[in-house]
Amino acid sequence: MTTLPPPKVKEFPSDSLEKKVYNLVETFKEFIPIQNDRYRLAFSLLKYLKGEGDEPLISVKSNKLKLNGITEEELANKIETELNKIK
Repeated sequence: MTTLPPPKVKEFPSDSLEKKVYNLVETFKEFIPIQNDRYRLAFSLLKYLKGEGDEPLISVKSNKLKLNGITEEELANKIETELNKIK
């Protein structure tokens, strides 16, 4: 019995919107320690930028993130200012 190697992961191009949003959320890893929380938040923000999701404050509250050293409102404000730079 053999084990096959895992499938290769195709990375997004560095100039794509997806990569920019996921990198943006990674910059807040000191406030959001759980990686799955960061992925979930990045997906919500990506949908917001595409016109399908909620604004950052609602996304931060609805994703029930475990936050360290920052309130939901402060984090949402920081994310909003960074998203404006991406747009």
